[in-house]
Amino acid sequence: MADTLRRLTNTSSFSVLQDKLESWHKDYHVISCDQNLNRCCELIELTAKIQGQLFAILNLTAAEGGQYAGVDTLKTRLLPWLGSCFSMARPSVSDDTSLQLIQDSVEKDRKIRELSVFHESDMQKMETQLCSTRLQLDSVRAELMDAQKELDETKSKSATTLLATEDEILQLKADLRSAHDELEIYKRNLDDSERQVRLLRDEVSYLNTEKAMLQGRLVRSRSPSPLPRLSGSSSPLRSESPTRAQLTSSSRHARLVSRFSDLYAVERLEAQSLLRRYIADLEMVQKIIFIAVVESFQTAKLAYRQFKLRVRKTLSPSHFGPESLEDAAVDYIVRNLDLYDVQASVNDVINAMNVNPRISFPPEVDFSLVSALIRETCRVAFAMQTLDPPLDLAFASDGELFNDSKYRRSYDSEFSAPLVMYHVWPALLEGNATIVKGEAVTRRGALWSRSRSRSVSPVRSRSLSPSRSLGYKSKRSLSPERLTASRL
Repeated sequence: MADTLRRLTNTSSFSVLQDKLESWHKDYHVISCDQNLNRCCELIELTAKIQGQLFAILNLTAAEGGQYAGVDTLKTRLLPWLGSCFSMARPSVSDDTSLQLIQDSVEKDRKIRELSVFHESDMQKMETQLCSTRLQLDSVRAELMDAQKELDETKSKSATTLLATEDEILQLKADLRSAHDELEIYKRNLDDSERQVRLLRDEVSYLNTEKAMLQGRLVRSRSPSPLPRLSGSSSPLRSESPTRAQLTSSSRHARLVSRFSDLYAVERLEAQSLLRRYIADLEMVQKIIFIAVVESFQTAKLAYRQFKLRVRKTLSPSHFGPESLEDAAVDYIVRNLDLYDVQASVNDVINAMNVNPRISFPPEVDFSLVSALIRETCRVAFAMQTLDPPLDLAFASDGELFNDSKYRRSYDSEFSAPLVMYHVWPALLEGNATIVKGEAVTRRGALWSRSRSRSVSPVRSRSLSPSRSLGYKSKRSLSPERLTASRL
């Protein structure tokens, strides 16, 4: 009996029963009805087990007291209680097995409580981590929204910057074009300045020569030798005093030949690129440029003859000196090339091109597009007439036999063709000698295509505007008042 009582004490069955009651009381309103019933059944089973053990102790205690010991107690307390509310059968298991089951149950309850506590701590940790994760997610969302706003702002700024950059590029291109135009103007001014400097140098050299000649005449006039009579022997005196035109003839010749080559290399290409904007046919463009150059030479030669006649008429009343009137007129023209009315010649050339049946032009534009080439060609041609002998263009006609001494073939020519299809640039002659070769296009069947094009090409119906017709009918000329005595 003492061992059974000790085991019952060691298992703390009543403490376990009390703990279960308190735990049930705490969770009664939280758990479900089935769980409450299970808890109650569990407590009843545990109470029954404890009561079974107590009855075993009661039986052992009564056996130790003898046959009659404790009979009064059993009669007065146990039997009435059993008869009224309780009937207990002896358990089918042994005392040791019952105690072992109680210990297992207590151990399971302890493990369950530990697992519950551990589970609750894990739940709290997970809730804490979940809260921190939610906070991090909110911060990441806020950063993402800030990054999106910054990206939108950057896109808008980039678009604005791109537009500003395009505007700057357009402005820089416009500035570059204006700078190129200014550079061309400066180059032309520089060429004019160099030309004026060369003319001034030639004039200074001529004046120095004339000064030396006058000093020699002054010395001879002071000498006792008699003065030569002005008779038929005056020609040697004229040969001893050359004019400025004769002194600068070689340098002007080289300069004008070089300028004629520059017309082919620079002004011709500029005019060709300008005409190609309105005319797709390269052959027609080259014909327009060739006819413009030829008409410019013809007009400049006519203007030179008229200008020379006016100069001779103006100089004849007051002319005296060792040189002839012809040399004096040429010398005056060389000194005063700027008096040449080049704009009148340009107008005459454009009017002549408007009525030329060999070339055509869109009606919405004008031959004034090539006025720069015409103006420079007229100036060069006018200055070439002051040389001795003067320079002129070689006669050219479509379908003529190709002359290798006067022309070179263009890159698109048929080099085995003997006839000229059309001319690209005229040849420059000095007498019968070729100074600068021209350029021509040679193709087979040139004469046939030329005759057919003449037969089927209609006459240009381009009507002259009133301003053109007035410019064509009235030719500008230099008035004699411009030829003042100071310029002579």
